[in-house]
Amino acid sequence: MRSFTHFSLLLIFISMCTALTAQDTIRTIQHIGENDSLKPKSRLTIGGYGEAVYKYNFYSDNMFRYSHAEKYANAKGHGRADLPHAVFLLGYDFGHGWTFNTEIEFEHGGTESAIEIEAEETGEFEKEIERGGEVALEQFWIQKSFLDSKINIRAGHIVVPVGGTNNAHLPNEFFGLYRPEGENTIIPCTWHETGIELWGHIKGWRYDIMIIPALNSNMFNASGWIHDGSASPYEFRVANKLAVAARIDNNSIKGLHIGISGYVGNCFRNDIITDDKASKYNKVKGTVAIGALDFSYKHQGFILRGNGLYGYLSDAGLISTYNASQINSSQSPYPHTLVGKMAWTAGGEIGYDFFKLVKNTSKAYKQNFFIFARYEYYDSYVPVADATSYPWSDRHCISGGINYRPLPEITFKVEGGIRLLRSQYNSEPWIGAGVTWAAFFQKHYFKK
Repeated sequence: MRSFTHFSLLLIFISMCTALTAQDTIRTIQHIGENDSLKPKSRLTIGGYGEAVYKYNFYSDNMFRYSHAEKYANAKGHGRADLPHAVFLLGYDFGHGWTFNTEIEFEHGGTESAIEIEAEETGEFEKEIERGGEVALEQFWIQKSFLDSKINIRAGHIVVPVGGTNNAHLPNEFFGLYRPEGENTIIPCTWHETGIELWGHIKGWRYDIMIIPALNSNMFNASGWIHDGSASPYEFRVANKLAVAARIDNNSIKGLHIGISGYVGNCFRNDIITDDKASKYNKVKGTVAIGALDFSYKHQGFILRGNGLYGYLSDAGLISTYNASQINSSQSPYPHTLVGKMAWTAGGEIGYDFFKLVKNTSKAYKQNFFIFARYEYYDSYVPVADATSYPWSDRHCISGGINYRPLPEITFKVEGGIRLLRSQYNSEPWIGAGVTWAAFFQKHYFKK
């Protein structure tokens, strides 16, 4: 019966793929200087975004700084130079409503490895890791649009727009050096899966609903809740179980955007290791349910953004026990830690463009000079009854700084802040600076 269900879903997927697709470009790149009256010059779209950051943390990064906090109260700080994201996109309009788009993302400088011959070691071959980081295919989809994009069907590798950050994760869509910490900690960010999506516009509304592989509960942990659940150490994404994600956005009021999003899926045994027949796991589903609200408001130089997200995991106690029992070897991809039954975050930021006070500066040169402040709270681990408590998972983050934009595509950022934990732990202050960009090098324009 289960095989028949999966086969039926596969048939539905294939049939929908024959009617695929989309808009001119990915939703994540803002339309900078778009002129809808222009006729198409090229069917090709090329663009991207990226960040370069230097940050100095005035606290220890030792792995025992929470379990033995008193030893690190006066520890030296540490500096970090980072390339959080470097993303390049390529899109193509086939015509007749058919569109293709792909994004490749390099996180923290990508990865570098090499095989070298060491002359001083009698010619031995050695494998060296020269740089950490990740390389990921963040988007790779084809789309079919109907009724002037009121209805679109997209299939392939797509962004899952659950939460405010996944929906708006370009560096010019938040003031800080890094993406908001709460959502970036407890859920996948940027969350991308291979699946199928139905989306569209109706007046001031936009809707999204998608079917994607469920998360893998073997990858859940205490410090990041379900953040790593979308990762796969294999050459494929296990999809024994499927999940549903959805989002609704409204832009009816000038300057105001409101979005509601959610996810639900059973995540237990969504892995290649599913042969444990212990009776206590027979009824475990590991249902992950997420609800999120985000908004932004822009008016006369002010920008206000806010977000809140609540997540629940059923059977968290049994899942923690199951995860701890998995094979623990040096090659195991699993964290083998406890996972909380709940996690949540809420935060907001406000900024004002002081160039609005200088007549014609922003209008003539499209420059901006924002001074901003941000507050955020999150807890990545709310334990089940009688489970080990990790009070360090409860955090408040306060920061502020400036954003200077000489052009709409380029932003220079300076930010300082502090992470406040419970009284038995040391506070974690920091300061940093960075430069970001988000732009199209070539843009395909549509005549409506």
